[in-house]
Amino acid sequence: MRTRERAIEPLIDLSEIAELELLILKRMREFTSGEHRSQFRGSGFDFAGLRDWQPGDRVSAIDWPQSTLTNFSPVVVREFDQPSTARVIALADASLSTRCGIDGVPIAALIARAIATIGLSAVFFQDQFGLITFDEGFRHLSAVRPRTGKGQVVHCLEAYHQPQDAEELRTGDSLCTTLAGFIRRTSLIAVISDFLFDDAGEVLNELSLLQTDHDVIIVLIDSAFAFDLPSLSAGWIAAFDVETGRSQVMSRAQLGRLPARVRRWQDDVERMAKAIDFDVVRLEIDQDQSNLALAEFVAERRLRRV
Repeated sequence: MRTRERAIEPLIDLSEIAELELLILKRMREFTSGEHRSQFRGSGFDFAGLRDWQPGDRVSAIDWPQSTLTNFSPVVVREFDQPSTARVIALADASLSTRCGIDGVPIAALIARAIATIGLSAVFFQDQFGLITFDEGFRHLSAVRPRTGKGQVVHCLEAYHQPQDAEELRTGDSLCTTLAGFIRRTSLIAVISDFLFDDAGEVLNELSLLQTDHDVIIVLIDSAFAFDLPSLSAGWIAAFDVETGRSQVMSRAQLGRLPARVRRWQDDVERMAKAIDFDVVRLEIDQDQSNLALAEFVAERRLRRV
């Protein structure tokens, strides 16, 4: 039974973020030292304009003289661009099914850790990082516009935990047009999901249309662990779908076969993704090795692009 306090616990806390940051910084320094040219070039930071303060902005970015003219309502910040930086966008699955899991570990916790890994890797290269969340059927999409810094990563994680805190996107005729309307500058887009939805092939085809302007990778969350339920004495079990509201009665044997069915489904998704030239990173519940592999993959992709 979930208590009110349990329901509002973060998917990843600050201590985990700090531990992950140290792990990534250590590995990225080893990964880049002596093997690649400098990542930072050009004339430095260029002033891009002024805008209202948003959560995740650094205090050092506040334009205090300009803010006094508005009586600090709103606070005004300076925005800069650096020629060498890129944009990294995490397109993360926030559907209700990702909030389910086992032994206190929801699928969403793995997605949140992948968001943190990609975001902190972007921080290492001083790249801008943003977030787009989607629900079941891609009916509602919310976004956090790309910014730089660790504070932005924390803000994106909070927005993933509570999607209503993010900016709602206007939906177009298709998923491709909706995303393209928001991501107008060439970006690395990491699609993070377990892809346990009926039209996974159609979604992959839609995402492939973005590859003409963007670099899209698939981060496949291995969620079979969430279906590995304890043995039950009951012969028949009523299962309830939190997204569609449908229920189904299944036998104890059918329930026991669910993890294997999920793995087969995700194997098929991985094959479909690779068939249309997506690179796929598969993350398992053993997070340390998985997230190091993801960080290295993002860094290598970033280095190759630069």
